[in-house]
Amino acid sequence: MTLHKGASASDRKQTGNPVNPFYGEADPVAGMETAPPQHTLPDGPLAPHNAYQFVHDELMLDGNSRLNLATFVTTWMEPQAGVLMAECRDKNMIDKDEYPRTAELEKRCVAMLSDLWHAPDPSAAVGCSTTGSSEACMLAGMAFKRRWMQRNQDRYPGSARPNLIMGANVQVCWEKFCNFWEVEARTVPMEGDRFHLDAASAAELCDENTIGVVAILGSTFDGSYEPVADICAALDEVQEKRGWDIPVHVDGASGAMIAPFLDPELRWDFRLPRVASINTSGHKYGLVYPGVGWALWRDSQALPEELVFRVNYLGGDMPTFALNFSRPGAQVAAQYYTFLRLGRAGFRAVQQATRDVACSMAERIGALGDFRLLTRGDQLPVFAFTTADHVTAFDVFDVSRRMRERGWLLPAYTFPPNREDLSVLRVVCRNGFSMDLADLFLADLEQLLTELREQSGPMQRPENVATAFHH
Repeated sequence: MTLHKGASASDRKQTGNPVNPFYGEADPVAGMETAPPQHTLPDGPLAPHNAYQFVHDELMLDGNSRLNLATFVTTWMEPQAGVLMAECRDKNMIDKDEYPRTAELEKRCVAMLSDLWHAPDPSAAVGCSTTGSSEACMLAGMAFKRRWMQRNQDRYPGSARPNLIMGANVQVCWEKFCNFWEVEARTVPMEGDRFHLDAASAAELCDENTIGVVAILGSTFDGSYEPVADICAALDEVQEKRGWDIPVHVDGASGAMIAPFLDPELRWDFRLPRVASINTSGHKYGLVYPGVGWALWRDSQALPEELVFRVNYLGGDMPTFALNFSRPGAQVAAQYYTFLRLGRAGFRAVQQATRDVACSMAERIGALGDFRLLTRGDQLPVFAFTTADHVTAFDVFDVSRRMRERGWLLPAYTFPPNREDLSVLRVVCRNGFSMDLADLFLADLEQLLTELREQSGPMQRPENVATAFHH
């Protein structure tokens, strides 16, 4: 979560602004002639309508989530799913003895995913729900490190330091994992037109202290799949030559809910014996509102038993593996609803429609002549593009800023090492982002391009001002 500082002394001294008595239930006689303070607790309670109205009005200034082309997170669900989530919002997911049917739905979701991802023995696969892919990745990393520690009890923590290999394009949660759990992060930088991890670079960085390799099925930066099968094959050669048995975790935050339906022949999952664990975000292309992810291990040997906790003070005895404790069960119920509602054919239709929108948008943007496509939306329904070499009047940050004026949140950002010189725009297409909305986006983009082409050069941005998107 974002870190925030407390209010300054001047903020705390601010008094509420005057409120029109006609505003909601404001009553000067009852002392509601001013709005409540913003940085300290009010002295007394507010009427429910007033409290709602104050918060509601503040939130009006947020962007429209449906027009947010930066986020991978689901921004639309069917009304029935919303009703179901409201009915489950008071259920604590951890309290499995009190809410056994919610726990059963979680179990069924794990079983469905283990079958979808070709676990060699679905009954032996182990998995759990999480708050999202970030927590799921932390759990997978912990399992990697603990298995490595078990194999190196005589050397750790003395002479051995564990390391984890990944591309520079990984989501920030992997950097957090390495920092929090004291693991050396060995990142493969981008080079030229290679924007993610490749098999040869992964194998080259391995040694006897490598706890695992992270392969991304759907890079956040450009939507491309990393070559999971090639990475596994390279690690097979490493084991044959050096004896190091290095497992792979597939971070399928997005792609693990795309590839099974649109790229069924692609081998990236538990069909590859070296893949020990997989995660996905139910709240991304799992089509559920924010708050749910999934982590699965191919069998119990991939998840050390000593990491699993059992508590009985909520009643019953249920094994858990999580970083947090209490969380709502609503998202798990919504995930099961979505699995039940769509099935394989439904997911295939939804994801195909989303990919069709992405490919169409990429083709049309490429045809404008002002941009160069890096990816085309034919893996994840995501594509990245930058300004063409001949364009000197504006840059990607100008485009992002001007599109925001029209309500579109179009992220502009620089790539990581060694391609910090490359600044791009990225479009994430999700369920609910229709071809009609894509047409409106293209119409706005074409309109502002006529103005941007007239600029004498890109707008100067202060060095300390963040870009429109911070990875």
